[in-house]
This record gives sequence, structure tokens and C-alpha cells, in this order.
Amino acid sequence: MSKDNVPHIRLKNKEDRRIKSGHLWIYSNEVDVEKTPLHGFIAGSEVIIDDSSGRPIGRGYVNPQSLICCRILSRDWRKGLDRSFLQSRLQCALALREAAYSQPFYRAVYGDSDGLSGLVIDRFGNYLVAQLNTAGMERLKPLLLEAMQTVFEPRAILFRNDSPLREQEGLSLEVEEAVGEWPQTLQVLENEVSFTINSKDGQKTGWFYDHRESRRELARWVRGKRVLDVFSYVGGWGLQALAAGAESLTSVDASSAALDQLQANAEQQDVLDKVTCYEGNAFDVLQALLDQNLRFDVVIVDPPAFIKRKKDFKKGLGAYNKLNTLALRLLEQNGLLVSASCSMHLPEATLQDTVRATARHVDRHAQLVYRGNQGPDHPIHPAIPETQYLKALFYRISPAL
Repeated sequence: MSKDNVPHIRLKNKEDRRIKSGHLWIYSNEVDVEKTPLHGFIAGSEVIIDDSSGRPIGRGYVNPQSLICCRILSRDWRKGLDRSFLQSRLQCALALREAAYSQPFYRAVYGDSDGLSGLVIDRFGNYLVAQLNTAGMERLKPLLLEAMQTVFEPRAILFRNDSPLREQEGLSLEVEEAVGEWPQTLQVLENEVSFTINSKDGQKTGWFYDHRESRRELARWVRGKRVLDVFSYVGGWGLQALAAGAESLTSVDASSAALDQLQANAEQQDVLDKVTCYEGNAFDVLQALLDQNLRFDVVIVDPPAFIKRKKDFKKGLGAYNKLNTLALRLLEQNGLLVSASCSMHLPEATLQDTVRATARHVDRHAQLVYRGNQGPDHPIHPAIPETQYLKALFYRISPAL
């Protein structure tokens, strides 16, 4: 025990190297369980982490039920995980976003990259949607709520604690209106285009801020073009393309609720007459569009993660191959393909090679003209590759050389 009665966890010999180089996760097989048995800890409880010699190297929280059994929040092992600590971390995160964006619409906290492992907060003006994805963050919830109210002064806070990540931590799934009165819908402003979303029933927190920079880049390529947006959700890519002067938008999504909201957003933006929606499995719809001999000047494929775990790699890569092949077949000559992926286990180089191979398969020449990544509200922790997951590759697709 330390002087403030916080228990210690001791690492095995040489297992502190990765931590000292900057990483923040400790795996269960790295702990010296003879000196500090994991079964004696309550999930989410605060701990001090020692190297193999017993010297403290950080402070965080533990979960003996998880493969990642400990997450470090501070290198200063003397600093308790109290309200003051959380408030300081939130203020630091807010300062970064306010430096990058003029409007309060962004991912306000991005887990490990902001020194708050297990916490995600998206900001929609005066409203916050948060996810507590670890037992440690769940135990800090009362203090976190107070700190969030002090730093952001929101009208309301919603906890979307329904991520599958919570099940891995032994936590229940729930959606909770924690502070204030939650509105039926929220407004989002992205790249000067306004959207209405349902953050309570929509996907994740209700919006995907991570592709903001790539969607802004798309604007230069779409004027007067026919755009096909696959996995469109509520129109983040496609309606911004229309705002940038696209001639028409065809949207594909498996969710009728998402397409209904897309159409409502299109009506709000006075472009509904330019929108056609197809509900269904993306692969089936794309094949049907091919059978109708339809073609588009711009095709955007931004699917959910096909590779969620390493063991899914082969099957997931096959899905990316099939999707990009269909997309290429639907492109007019000299059209633009936007091939995106949010699969952390799919390296950008592999996605590039996928498009190269599929382009050759359909006898096309692919020219990579833009490489998009997540924006500054999703900062990358240089020691934690898991924080860098997003890819958006723009290709000009011309006849074979």
C-alpha cells in the first residue's frame, strides 16, 4: 500500500520497457502475480504501478477481468485520480479542440490520446454525449460528471454506455440521461453544413466526426458530379458533397432510420430533389445498380469496420476487396473513388494495395490523389498505434495505361 492507501501492482522483470517508452496499457501476463495477485483487486479500482524493483512508474486503474488489466492515467504516481485531476485533463483536451475549431462541434475527449483511457466525449454545441468503456471510468463517473459540468458547462449530458467494449469489461449496457433535459434531436455543424441527428438511438454517439477533414477535401472534387455514397448513414459525406455543388446524390444504407434522417437533412438543406436512397445490404444494392447499368462520377465507400479483431483479417480483407471492386465497376472513366476504412487492423498500405489490385482486376488505372486521416479532435498517441485507425484514400480512376 502507498501512503494514501492506494494498492500497488508490480510488473515482471523487463515488462516496464513498453510503458517507459510511452504506452499506457498493461496486459495481465506482464504483472508479477506472485507479488501482487490480480484476483485481489476490485474491477475499476485505483492503483499505483511499480516496475519489477518496486519503484512506482505511474498511476491508473485495474480490471482483473480484462486482458488489458491496467491502464495508466498519470506518470505522476503521487497524483490521485480525483475531481481536480479529471478537471485538469478535460481542460487540456478542450484547449486543443478550441485551438483547432471555431465552433463547439467535435470529439471533445479521445481516450488514451487525451490521457483519459476508456473515455469518449462528443460535443454537440451545448450538449455532451459520453461513453465510459472501462470499469475504471465507470468508477470515476460521479467525479467525472462534476468535472464535465465545470469545464464544458453543458445544458445536458447523455451517457451512451451501450458499446460492446463494456461487455468485455464486465459492465452492463445502458443509455442514461445523466444531467439536464435531453432533446429529441441535436444539431451538428460540420464544414459549415448543418445536420440534425438522433444521438440517443443513432450509431455510436450519433455522429462520426473523424472523417471531417476528408469530407472537407471532397468538396473540391464534386462540383457538377453524380455522387454515390455507400454506407451513407445520415449523409455526412453525401450531403456535404451536394453543398459543394454536386449534381445528384445516391445514398445506400441498411438502416431505414438513417436514410429517413438523411432525407430530413436533405429537405432541411433544400436539396431533397437531388437525393435518391436505397435501403439494403450494400453489396446487394451495388450489384443491383450495376445490373441497371448505372454509373457515377464519384463513389464513396466508407463501411463499418470489417476487421474488428486480428482473427477477422482474412475475411474482412475479402470484404474490402469485393466492395472496392463493385465501386470501381460503378465509376465513370476518370471518376473519383473514395475508399475509407475505420479498421485499426487494416494498415493503410494494405488498403492501398487492395485498391491497386482491384483496379487492375477491372482493367483500370488508379492514381492516389489524397490520403485522409482522423482530424485533430482524434489526436494520435505516438506510442499507441491503436489510436490511429482511420483511412480515407481518394483515387482518380482512369482507363488502363
